[in-house]
Amino acid sequence: MALLNFKRKDTGTPKGVDPQVEAFLQDYSIEVMPRTAEKVEDFRALLPQGTRVYIAHIEGTPIDDMVATAKRLSADGFKVMPHFPARIIKDSATLADWIARYQGEANVDQALLLAGGVDKPHGDFSDSMQLLETGLFDKAGFKRLHVAGHPEGNRDIDADGSMKNVQQALEWKQKFSETTDADMAIATQFCFEAQPVIQWANDLKAAGITLPIHIGVAGPAKLQTLIKFSIACGVGASLKVLQKRAKDVTKLLLPFEPTQFIADLAAHKAANPDFNITHVHFFPLGGIKTNANWAIENGGASAVPASEQQD
Repeated sequence: MALLNFKRKDTGTPKGVDPQVEAFLQDYSIEVMPRTAEKVEDFRALLPQGTRVYIAHIEGTPIDDMVATAKRLSADGFKVMPHFPARIIKDSATLADWIARYQGEANVDQALLLAGGVDKPHGDFSDSMQLLETGLFDKAGFKRLHVAGHPEGNRDIDADGSMKNVQQALEWKQKFSETTDADMAIATQFCFEAQPVIQWANDLKAAGITLPIHIGVAGPAKLQTLIKFSIACGVGASLKVLQKRAKDVTKLLLPFEPTQFIADLAAHKAANPDFNITHVHFFPLGGIKTNANWAIENGGASAVPASEQQD
């Protein structure tokens, strides 16, 4: 069976697709883990050519597995962005080793830096700012560095429910972005309600934080799955969208899709071209294939098999 390589169409919007949504989904990214990636026979049959694929580094995952996944995705032509969770990196020597392995074995030149979902640091680092301060990513010539954003706050960072510490961290990262040659952006936790996200993004811009925002979106999944992950990941007020849906027994067993959330953000982006949310980042909580197919159906892939491409 021949492998399929995809590229974006330039022949117009697919039939039945909202052109605003299609535009908003262009160049979306998606997140995988080594164990979920193993279940995908061929990413090129699911994702547009050159898609940015984040690789989540969960505590306990061997670096060998992370690098092997990065190598596979890079060889298939994807932009690979592994996570660097500060709290599971022992020291600068370990960080330098990881960077060198990703570069040397998988041709990686981009990274998502975050604290990581661990209560107690394993070594010298406790947050992404400390990783940036090492200067190792700049020294290695990384071209793109993303940092975490929390539109609804993060109780691990601000136990009182405020946005004080997460705001100060983003202000620091904004200043750092002015000292590095790497392109920087904010990749956020997933949310379910557009208006609070729009307000948060506007507030950041008003505060002088101009880093582009890649908004986190939970891909199609069972409602129970989304609620479980939302609680575990500390999703805030927009969780009420799921809870309201759960009260309707006729919808309880149907997969929840991000259609309305993305449509609302896409409409706002179309009306406000300078809006600082520039990309969509998918968390495929219901499965990579399910998420990729949803994106295709909604214009995010606009992809055709190589055999059907015109010269």
